[in-house]
Amino acid sequence: MEEEKLLVIEDEAKIADTLKLGLFENGYRVDVAYDGIQGQQLFQANEYNLVILDINLPGINGYQLCKDFRIADPDVPIIMLTSLIELDDKVEGYEAGADDYIVKPFAFKELLLKIKVFLKRASNHHPSETCILSAGDLDLNSDSKEVRRNHKLINLTAKEFQLLEYLLQKKNKVVSRNDIATNVWGIDFDTNTNVIDVYINYLRNKIDKPFQQKLIQTQIGMGYILKDP
Repeated sequence: MEEEKLLVIEDEAKIADTLKLGLFENGYRVDVAYDGIQGQQLFQANEYNLVILDINLPGINGYQLCKDFRIADPDVPIIMLTSLIELDDKVEGYEAGADDYIVKPFAFKELLLKIKVFLKRASNHHPSETCILSAGDLDLNSDSKEVRRNHKLINLTAKEFQLLEYLLQKKNKVVSRNDIATNVWGIDFDTNTNVIDVYINYLRNKIDKPFQQKLIQTQIGMGYILKDP
């Protein structure tokens, strides 16, 4: 059985390194980020079974990261590990999407127990059927991360894949640039840049240009729509 992979985002190096060692000794693979930006980069580049997340982080705080992670992966368990003890802090953590909220100082055995519970719960909720999103002759496999059009394999970057996945999830609906920014790039993304338009063009060149039927269409003044013919 493959080891489960955890992401620890904690700016106190002593706590982070102790967690990594303790979790490793209990059979988990662990990546550690010491600030919010590095944590976000690791989460976007890898798949994790569970996230342990501090709140007061340099770069991007834990509340914002939790919201971003929850949008990107609605099912990944997130445990907040923080020194903030007020009820309002806990409420904000849960509203951001955290599954649990543990206050420092904490007992490692308690954290380990909760990790096991959440991982077991998450594994029981994974559907056995492969998730396929389709529009016309375009198919996207969320499990294998493969995209095919007319049975032809199309190679996409990670961000192109995320963008196409979102458009397919919202197919036949107009999505604004703000919608795309929030759900694909994260809430703090600067919508004044033309990055979204650039990536839409990348997708068009790969999934539309070689084919007669064009799926991605621009709605002037409103955004984009992926239409199922």
